[in-house]
This record gives sequence, structure tokens and C-alpha cells, in this order.
Amino acid sequence: MRILIAPDKFAGTMSAAEAADAVAAGWHRARPDDTAVTLPLADGGPGFVDVLAHALPGAARRTVATCDPLGRPVEADYLRDGETAYIESAAACGLHLLAPGERDPRRTTSYGLGLIVADAVETGARRIVVGLGGSATNDAGAGMLTALGLTLLDSTGAALPYGGGVLSAATDIEGHARTRGVEFIAATDVDSPLLGPHGATYMFGPQKGAHGSALPFLEMSLSAFAELAERKLGPVGASELPGAGAAGGLGFAFFLLGGHRESGARLTCDAVGLDAKIAEADLVITGEGSFDAQSLRGKLAAEVASGASAHGTPCLVLAGRSDLESHPDLAGVHSVTELLGSPEAAMREPVQGLTSLAEKVATAWQE
Repeated sequence: MRILIAPDKFAGTMSAAEAADAVAAGWHRARPDDTAVTLPLADGGPGFVDVLAHALPGAARRTVATCDPLGRPVEADYLRDGETAYIESAAACGLHLLAPGERDPRRTTSYGLGLIVADAVETGARRIVVGLGGSATNDAGAGMLTALGLTLLDSTGAALPYGGGVLSAATDIEGHARTRGVEFIAATDVDSPLLGPHGATYMFGPQKGAHGSALPFLEMSLSAFAELAERKLGPVGASELPGAGAAGGLGFAFFLLGGHRESGARLTCDAVGLDAKIAEADLVITGEGSFDAQSLRGKLAAEVASGASAHGTPCLVLAGRSDLESHPDLAGVHSVTELLGSPEAAMREPVQGLTSLAEKVATAWQE
């Protein structure tokens, strides 16, 4: 058999490439004569640039000096393919750049992402695709906008400091975004609006370090900034668009810049030629850290499963944990947690657990 192994990252434990290699190793233990083709994928979050770098042989990495969510110097890579730049927001805004005790979205900023975007603009990019995901910020992209030439002022005319916690003090926005007419695409499968119970703060704030009274405080700050930004920059209603709440509101900022949202999973799958690779396979295996109801709302595993179904090719999901036992597009759903008996065990031994799970599934697979 020819097996196509096309997983997303297992957030917090394995990159997509590591997960794909673990599945391939386990499968070969049980079925050494099968051909396993690994195809790591991404939905816009961490790993987005690495996946596209493998898929676009003519593209080149560019390294820039920028800053992390607390303003400390870091270097970040992005990808240039002709006049298109592919940027991963997590390269400058990522939660992985902070220690657990440093995570506080009242203080963290997206300014570093703005420096990367500015570099792409000034070096001639005409189309910039930004993968949104894995961010430590909740500033509605205000820091990024500042790096691009806009200044947020308080009632005294002073420039605001960075962070989501100060946005309610903004009373004016001066300047113009130096974007030279670039087309912006926000690559994300998060369809949340900026505000409300399913928005940036309440939906994703807790995983970034916001708890208790910090949540309504941040929501109030984002709401005040959204009203000002829509009035000064437009378009009115941008905060309500699907994806405005992605990556702490970075989606909203790109809408203010005239950008639009595309499915990160679909964009990546098209770039790597997933459809053609599925057509060559007898079995497709995908996976992610947590396979649940959200996974079926256009996320990467659902895209892969849908593509396999269109070709009549069976598709399996191997996940860290799963709340779903079946799906019409799937031949089976299996989890490391089920194999090892607990989420704690699955987190302790992610690579070994996924390898063992793949071996077990391969042993039982009937062609």
C-alpha cells in the first residue's frame, strides 16, 4: 500500500514534521512493505512557514531583526516567493516565546509582527499572506499597526504604550499605514469575531494568561479600540467579520488594512498539492493534538479528510486526544490518550505514544 501521512502539529508536543515521522515509523514496524509518504501540514499557526518552505522550492527564507511579545530582540524568518511573502505571526507574537510566568496579554504586543510585515513591504512584496495562530497577544493588532506607521494617542496627545490593557485610553489615531498598496491575506481557520463570548478575549485569552477580572478588562479595551479604529480607519463592522478575533485580534487589524481572510488549511493544502498526492495514495492518515468538534469547522484535519473522501480514499485520524469517535469522511479515529490511558501519559510520551498508536492501527488495518 501507499500511505500518505499528512498531519498538523500536535500543539505543545510535536511539530507536524515530527508527528508525520512518528506515524511513519510506527506504521513501518507493523507493515514494512508499505510505502509511507510524509506531508507535514499547517493551518496558519506555528509551522506555517516551514511547511510552505518545503512546498515552494523556488521560495527563499529571509531573516529579519524584530522583537518578541514583550519587546525583547529576536530574529524571525519569513518566506519570499516572487512578489508574495509568507509570514507566520507566531514568529514574533508566539506564546512559545514567553515563559509561563511572562504570559499577560495586558502587556504583550504585536509590534514585532509589524516589523516583519514592514520589511516585506519595503523589499517589494505585493502580496503578503500572514498565518495567524499561536499568539501571546490580545491587542487587536494595535502594536503591528504602530510598527507600520500609525500612532495611537491618549487624551493628552501622548503616544500609548504597548499591550492590550491600554487600548481603552486611545482617543485618536494619527498617521498612515505604510503598506504601499500591498494585498493582505489573513490565513486562519479561526472564524471568531473580535468581541463577545466567542471573540479574541473570552475564547482565547485564558490560554495566553488572562484570567478573572483581566478578561472583562481586556474586552472593554478591545471594544473601545475597535470603535475608534473603525471610525478612523474603517471599514465599519470589521470587528464583526469572521476571523477578526484570530490571533488576539490580528485578523481585525488586517481587515483595517483592507485585507481579507482565507482558510489557512485550504491555502496550505493547495500550496503543497495535497489533492494530487491523495490521488496517488491507497490510504490517508492525518492528525492533530486534539480532534474535537472544532476540528470539523474547516480545520486542517477536516480539509484532509474531505479531500480523501472526494477521491474515495479511506482516511484515518491519529490524534493526541479525541472527543469524536467517527465522522462520515473518516475510516477511523484513534488517540494516544486512549492507547496510554490518560492525557498525562500522552503528554509525557508524545512521540513514543504516537508511534505505538500508528503501529497498533497498522497491525489491525484491513486493506
